[in-house]
Amino acid sequence: MLDVLGLDPVEEAAYRKLVAVPSASPAELATQLDIEVGVLGPALAALSEKGLVARSTAGSGEFVASPPMVALGSLVRERQEDINRARSELEALTEQYRGAAARRTVTDVIDVVTGGEAVAQRFAQLQRSARSEVLALIRTGVAVVSAEQNTEEDRAAERGVSFRVVMERAALEQPGVYRNAEEAMSRGEQVRVTDKLPLRMILVDRELALVPLAPAEEEGRGPVGALLVHPSGLLDGLLALFGHAWATGRPLGTTPTGPAARDGLDETDLRVLTLLLSGLTDQAVGSQLGLSVRTVQRRVATLMEACAVHTRIQLGLQAHKRGWVS
Repeated sequence: MLDVLGLDPVEEAAYRKLVAVPSASPAELATQLDIEVGVLGPALAALSEKGLVARSTAGSGEFVASPPMVALGSLVRERQEDINRARSELEALTEQYRGAAARRTVTDVIDVVTGGEAVAQRFAQLQRSARSEVLALIRTGVAVVSAEQNTEEDRAAERGVSFRVVMERAALEQPGVYRNAEEAMSRGEQVRVTDKLPLRMILVDRELALVPLAPAEEEGRGPVGALLVHPSGLLDGLLALFGHAWATGRPLGTTPTGPAARDGLDETDLRVLTLLLSGLTDQAVGSQLGLSVRTVQRRVATLMEACAVHTRIQLGLQAHKRGWVS
């Protein structure tokens, strides 16, 4: 926790111990922290230099902690001043960038990023820089970064960035994809499903978009590359494309609430129904949920019986009418 103020793990542990006691010798601290005195010595010296600890005035060779509000408060203020200077520099650089962007030619609105590592880095940077919103179109297959590797998405969601994601139906048939989607929705992300998407894309704060360099039918073959699209008519077109995909997609829901809960549906019922309405086969539904095909079919039959219908199309209509799904 205190590493953001420049303390390493040993320094933080030693300071926390000293805060909790009137005073302690290096030997006592080393014993309590289960480390060698030789390792603790440099940490105490560093803490002393930072004004976090001082030697006891009793002359016993023991150390005492400085008041946290005073000692740590000064470090916080120093870091805040550094952040303010960095923010001012960021604003100045942003203004310079905008000035240059206004003079961009037609060919300057697109940056070409080549190589898998470079594309993955730019993908992470975009999410790291997101301030308010990330929009994404997800096609089947993995372009450069898998859902498990995309840790920046979790961090962005934690700091309040909203995510709206549209994935094509075939992507839901990939192992683990539905589980990842559930985890994302538990963080507040919105996910919809559509039949087919023309391209893969991530769009951040409506200012920058990253799309594959190769045509959709050639993804996975040849060199990896991407196009970084700056504000332009092309970016407006990509925004419109996302808007259409979002408007025509089907919401992916996972937790029974309201009517679904009142009518006795459990989470598995709703998951089965949601995936079926997204167009997945019984086998694909079972694969995503860890159920046998017969179990899926039995649950569907029970839902049809509850709705007094004879076809799955009728079941879908009843599910919407009863408010089980959006």
